Amino acid sequence: MKLLVTGGAGFIGSALIRYLIAETGYSVVNVDCLTYAGNLSTLQSVASDSRYAFEKVNICDAAALQSVFERHKPDAVMHLAAESHVDRSIDGPSAFIQTNVVGTYNLLEVSRRYRATLPEDQQQQFRFHHISTDEVYGSLGDEGLFTEETPYDPSSPYSSSKAASDHLVRAWHRTYGLPVLVTNCSNNYGPFQFPEKLIPLTITSALEGRPLPVYGTGQNVRDWLYVDDHARALIAVLERGTIGETYNIGGNSERQNIVVVRTICSLLDELVADSKNRPHEKLITFVTDRPGHDQRYAIDAAKIQRELGWKPLESFDSGLKKTVEWYLANREWCAKAVADRYAGERLGLKT
Repeated sequence: MKLLVTGGAGFIGSALIRYLIAETGYSVVNVDCLTYAGNLSTLQSVASDSRYAFEKVNICDAAALQSVFERHKPDAVMHLAAESHVDRSIDGPSAFIQTNVVGTYNLLEVSRRYRATLPEDQQQQFRFHHISTDEVYGSLGDEGLFTEETPYDPSSPYSSSKAASDHLVRAWHRTYGLPVLVTNCSNNYGPFQFPEKLIPLTITSALEGRPLPVYGTGQNVRDWLYVDDHARALIAVLERGTIGETYNIGGNSERQNIVVVRTICSLLDELVADSKNRPHEKLITFVTDRPGHDQRYAIDAAKIQRELGWKPLESFDSGLKKTVEWYLANREWCAKAVADRYAGERLGLKT
């Protein structure tokens, strides 16, 4: 079986591809246009595998996409390509609309037309798996969890663009009969994440003795999901999920942002005993909050656990320690990843 994975050079996409090649018999075609956050070095371990192929294509280019489908003839699509950083969406929403909305539309249409050319049995087996975010649901109060029935209430240009893409995917299922699956995940973390997100930015900044910016009072809550656990969940949904259904994927690991940052500081104090920046917690700096900052995300993952037998293997403590240890062992990768792309500056202050 051959899978076409969009955004495979990104953080979650590369973790998925590494898992697919290492742990399954699938062949993979990685479609990625290599934006600032796309990095083929994350796939060095599989780059020479005969079951892996890379196509540098932007999903906003429908003709190029169609050519990829014609050459590789995939049996399923796993769609992860997206602009994904909330702060960047505040500064420049246009790229998010183009990639996340128009790009998804292109991929749906190319997939629909391609599927129509297949023999009947292959049409029945074809799948379009759309990978999305819990941010489409908006903000929770102190109680409650996001379920698959939670109404959409996106707050940022990023989450709005992902909500739009979710609706497009469901519409292509209901109108055209495209066999789709949708997953909405909580905050991912782990190795190879571009150091603009909270956890890798905190690790790399602390190691360099730079301030650790915490938005507002740091009380905002996120549910954290180790990226390899997410990869396993995505494969479970692709293989055993019910067509037309949505599955929420969460790590059952709610933490306030300030707690996450302080935990990283404690781990660095322990693991880098000779650091001149110890105690690293002294680097924490509270900064102006993000515009429209959602207070709390938390996922009820009961459906995927009940129906597909998936549950996370990593606790937040075990996954975070693995993550910190990986960044400590791969400082050169981090430096190269951000070189001429991101200097750790604050984004998302435009109103």
